[in-house]
Amino acid sequence: MLAVRNYTIGMAGHIDHGKTSLTRALTGIDTDRLKEEKERNISIELGFAPLKIDEELHASIIDVPGHERFIRQMIAGVAGIDLVILVIAADEGVMPQTKEHVEILSFLGIEKGIIAISKIDRVDEEMIELVKEDIRDNLKGTVFEKSPIVFVDSLSMKGIDELKQLIKEQLKHQEMRDARGPFRLPIDQVFTIQGQGTVVRGTIYEGTVTKGDTLQVLPKGIPVKVRQIQVHHEQVEEARAGQRAALNLGGISKHEIVRGDVLVSSSHFLVTDTIDIAVRFVNDLSAPIKQRVPVKLHIGTTEVMGKIVFFDRNELLQEEKEIVCQIRLDHPIACKRGDRFILRRPTPMETIGGGWIIDPKGRKYRFGEETVKMLLAKKEGTPVERITSILKEKALLSFHDLLKYSSLDEEELKTLLEGEQKETIFQLPSGEYALIENLETIKRLTGEKLAQYHEQYPMRLGFNKAELTHLLLDLYPKRLIEFVIEKLVETGFLKKVEQYIHLSTFTPHFPEKWKRRMESALTSIENDEIEVQPFDHYVKSAGIPDSYKEDFKHFLLQSNLAVLLAENLVVSMKAIEKAAALLKRNTGVEFTVKDAKDVLGLTRKYLIPLLELFDALKLTKRVEDKRIWL
Repeated sequence: MLAVRNYTIGMAGHIDHGKTSLTRALTGIDTDRLKEEKERNISIELGFAPLKIDEELHASIIDVPGHERFIRQMIAGVAGIDLVILVIAADEGVMPQTKEHVEILSFLGIEKGIIAISKIDRVDEEMIELVKEDIRDNLKGTVFEKSPIVFVDSLSMKGIDELKQLIKEQLKHQEMRDARGPFRLPIDQVFTIQGQGTVVRGTIYEGTVTKGDTLQVLPKGIPVKVRQIQVHHEQVEEARAGQRAALNLGGISKHEIVRGDVLVSSSHFLVTDTIDIAVRFVNDLSAPIKQRVPVKLHIGTTEVMGKIVFFDRNELLQEEKEIVCQIRLDHPIACKRGDRFILRRPTPMETIGGGWIIDPKGRKYRFGEETVKMLLAKKEGTPVERITSILKEKALLSFHDLLKYSSLDEEELKTLLEGEQKETIFQLPSGEYALIENLETIKRLTGEKLAQYHEQYPMRLGFNKAELTHLLLDLYPKRLIEFVIEKLVETGFLKKVEQYIHLSTFTPHFPEKWKRRMESALTSIENDEIEVQPFDHYVKSAGIPDSYKEDFKHFLLQSNLAVLLAENLVVSMKAIEKAAALLKRNTGVEFTVKDAKDVLGLTRKYLIPLLELFDALKLTKRVEDKRIWL
């Protein structure tokens, strides 16, 4: 089975340049779902549509609003995307909103893009060339400077196949979002469904969510339970990083959640009202940014007012390079190091800059150069932080690869790995390194998967090791998973019987719901001794569901409660032992088939398979037409 790679594509651009029409041409879905949007022919809210590129590549297209008044929704839409399609109409070219969208995309660290020149049927070849030249001039020095260009018309479907192929090529080498870490979903929609309760929707930034999981709504810290999961209106058991998902939540009402809240699975994410940041400002600020001026922070789907605090100046008018400073927020947010954001001026409304969080738990610092130096050092990250971050991403690395990714010198890396990092990093017998927290995560996931398996299949001996390993392959390398499983067997956390793995606390047993019926069926088999009916007869007579038939049979055989006498004839071990004892008492050292028939009174249908079974169990040995007791 192929592993599906999930991505999110943002459709950005100026109002009325054809983003929604292009989304419809690609997916067959109209994302303008609101009556007001239909009437005004503009997108107000985020629109979503699934795009299945091939069996391995699945994407969600987000059609983000293009009108200046709806920039808030636009920022929320592009915050979690992997690829941008910048739509520019052939009959208008680059517009002010196009430039602002490009600036926002740049600040949010979006690196992959495609330029789609739309409405090409409205202009001639000469005009298309002029528009193309205008685009290249306007996008010089931006993230879209070298992006591929495709010419499309959503009504005639010209260029749509070429665009799909280009999307496939762009995403083919794009790294997927991290499904290994703690789950995080910034909420962009909250609603209720009659009879279902509260539903939230958003793009999963990282991690995996499974039906039945207990999560937290931050920053309020409200615990919730995941009742159902949908991905593009289809019920699923699990959703992971890169997918658009709707989660039906128990334990909370619609009024307790707002757009901008974040669903998480762990305390790994901080709730804070002071963040240290690295920020770059736009080149053409309309007015200076003064010390402690109010700004609006957009991060994920959250927008919150705060004050900007400089430590090396009292105002800023022009600054090309990235600077370090701080935002003190009016309300707490949930975030972590590396999260991208946009800064907007509340009056007049305009984008002034963007960047990333270097420390989500900032404190009050003195004004001056020392604080700037400290923030710059924090921005670069300590060697320990860099190694930890690399191993979180790569999971398992040799010493050589750690050197390559960390940019540390050999002696410094050795010192770290042999010193304080022994508390957090483990060296495998292969010489490779892994985070101890990743080993613990594999142990936890293995335990959870086995517990679920034992609950679902209580009569089975355990989970096939190869299948169990395969379940975790999307998250960790095979060598690391197998090492952890073997260690868990050595330490007694797991037990291994042939190719099967089970929790050491688990013993195969009848499912509680069908226990009495299965015990009744076993009693009937025992009462019939050797002359049993076909196994299906006992299953049906006891009222055992057919879906349990094979597991019930294998349980009896594996538990040595019964043996297979012939195809579909299951005989209790008690009956076998009784027949063997009776025959041995009434024969000498050896006996014939006739002797056995005289003693046991069985027809050939049962007698011959029984005598062959005695041979297989090493009770007897056949010599010509006789059998000798062993």
